[in-house]
Amino acid sequence: MCRLLTLTRPPLPAQAEALRSIKLSKVFVLDTKKRPLAPVHPGRARILLTSGKAAVFKRYPFTIILKCTEQSPPLEPLRLKIDPGSKTTGLAIVNDASGEVVFAAELFHRGQAIKAALDDRRAMRRSRRQRHTRFRKPRFANRSKPKGWLPPSLESRISNTVTWVRRLLRLCPIAAISQELVRFDLQAMEDPEISGVEYQQGTLMGYEIREYLLEKWGRKCTYCGATDVSLQIEHIQSRAKQGSHRVANLALACEPCNVAKGTQDIQVFLANKPDVLQHILAHTKAPPGDAAAVNTTRWALYTRLQAIGLPVEVGTGGRTKYNRITRGLDKVHWMDAACVGASTPEQLHIKGVVPLLITANGHGNRQMCGTDASGFPTRHRQRQKRHFGFQTGDMVRADVTKGKKVGRYVGRVLVRATGSFDIRTSHGRVQGISHRSCTSVHRNDGYSYQKGMSGNSSTR
Repeated sequence: MCRLLTLTRPPLPAQAEALRSIKLSKVFVLDTKKRPLAPVHPGRARILLTSGKAAVFKRYPFTIILKCTEQSPPLEPLRLKIDPGSKTTGLAIVNDASGEVVFAAELFHRGQAIKAALDDRRAMRRSRRQRHTRFRKPRFANRSKPKGWLPPSLESRISNTVTWVRRLLRLCPIAAISQELVRFDLQAMEDPEISGVEYQQGTLMGYEIREYLLEKWGRKCTYCGATDVSLQIEHIQSRAKQGSHRVANLALACEPCNVAKGTQDIQVFLANKPDVLQHILAHTKAPPGDAAAVNTTRWALYTRLQAIGLPVEVGTGGRTKYNRITRGLDKVHWMDAACVGASTPEQLHIKGVVPLLITANGHGNRQMCGTDASGFPTRHRQRQKRHFGFQTGDMVRADVTKGKKVGRYVGRVLVRATGSFDIRTSHGRVQGISHRSCTSVHRNDGYSYQKGMSGNSSTR
């Protein structure tokens, strides 16, 4: 017997049309008790929707829920791979047994927007104190930071990643997690003969050092600043003059500069470029700032991933690059994520994989009094966020059948109490759309979604 569920969903043709309009590789499936099943091909999901055996549960990522209990094949454990970044984090769900990339996404963080908002708030409060207008008293000396505190811009990056890890765990049978923990294995580069990591003495060590130097010297020639050219690893103090192989003595140089320098002392070679010489000497032992900041958040992310309860595999950025290049993959965030860790299959099947581009937008602000550029109050924000069943940030589809704006518009909505909404589409902002023409596609969850470029090879 088939146990039916009572679901309030759109008509079946509309659901099948929604699936047809979204290009993706696999569709997440939930059983009647909202437990994750093995992802299925979009064609199989379309058959389940049109036959009435399933309904759309979520649009982003696209998920269907079965209306009746069916026998399903045994679940194959999947692995969620994470490549944290300063602005973008890559996510990929990989089947270790077959090498198939089941799901891919790129998560764009809003750290800079958070920092800008905090700077604006700080400036406004300070200006109001100086003018002796109504203000809140400063609290600089009576606030203590808990252990492990991170700035809000960095905390947001970690929270976004953990949020999506937990969401995917509810939609897919994930049994393990892989994370790129550190960008570079600095200890292995400084001491290549460290016991227990003999592989660092081989090919992988070169990838670690080169990736580190590319980040440190800005992917350009250290001496002339040339970009988009082939760069060579060069000893600042030449080996002929007792220069060591330590990373602090390495730089990147184009072939003409490398040949011209030869075994000369850097003081002699750059005698006519004192500014360049000073920059190099000050920069030799300084680690890349972005990499240091990202490494800080990665350790905090690693701790929170461990708290989820699944085994967490870690890897370095050098190994990720090595896996990606040896498998012939392009340098994009979700492909980097698929190559994280030693568990990466020898062959990755990425044909037809369309990554989901996820942008963190937040849930608005809590400032009830709107101000102008000088900090003076100009308006009072309404406490009611939802009007006519819609909230600012919801994804809607508007079918306008008459007037000057006839057509279909899909995007994020900006609601008003008057019922005249604005919709931000991929082509721009459309104003004056009636709430009667709008149909909810996806409720506001603090993120916006787009589709990316698909993988162009079956086995790479």
